[in-house]
Amino acid sequence: MMVNGARLLPDPSGALYWPGERALIVADMHLEKGSAMAGRTGQLVPPLDSRATLAKLKPLVRRHDPKVVICLGDAFHDGAAAARLGGEETSLLRSLTQGRDWVWITGNHDPVPPEHLGGRGMAELTLGPLTFRHQAVRGGGLRVGRGEISGHYHPKASLTVNGQRLVRPCFITDQSRLILPAFGAYTGGLDVWEPAIQGLFHRDFRVFLVGESKVHSFNSGRLDKPGGAPRPGGGVDVPSAQGRLSLESPDTPPLPVRRGR
Repeated sequence: MMVNGARLLPDPSGALYWPGERALIVADMHLEKGSAMAGRTGQLVPPLDSRATLAKLKPLVRRHDPKVVICLGDAFHDGAAAARLGGEETSLLRSLTQGRDWVWITGNHDPVPPEHLGGRGMAELTLGPLTFRHQAVRGGGLRVGRGEISGHYHPKASLTVNGQRLVRPCFITDQSRLILPAFGAYTGGLDVWEPAIQGLFHRDFRVFLVGESKVHSFNSGRLDKPGGAPRPGGGVDVPSAQGRLSLESPDTPPLPVRRGR
């Protein structure tokens, strides 16, 4: 995928890799959301979300050996989340942040990143032709000549295949801006047709649906709308909880997935 001239590689994990800058980007990890829910509501939620999320992140860092890691805000579910991390998770995060530039973009859930885990906190970061922030700016806030990468909305998209509706987290872009899916284990999603997301993009946008082992690209015209009739399409297999579903559409070739440096 291209955003403002930068070639970016979406990963089935929901992460993004920028080879030109050796940058690994993730959004909305929401570490310790499980413990927050248990403490606030008494729900019996297994407190394993941080471990599962970091288990996804660790091999990505090893595979790409990035020069910079950019966490696009809401890395922690609340201001006390870092203190609730287990010893194993704390040690892992410290080891990951060592030896590289690790940037905690501040989010609405974590306006003050924890200092004891390493890295540096910033409201936004500009690197080459791209600006990284937690939440996309609206209206004229996007500077001319500057692309934008953000998170916050946890985008997802749906399409109907052989009479079954497939709903997956996704990247969404119009080549000027890109919103990443949530990387965290305990995160929901907002449909890309919802006004909060739609107001940010040109009518002709693309989504990159996250599968179990591949990422698949779809034009906006192929997607189902909430409450609307299914859109025609299908030809590419996407692993899903129901098995392999054929997504017969000539505009949905599987994207290459980076497997090494």
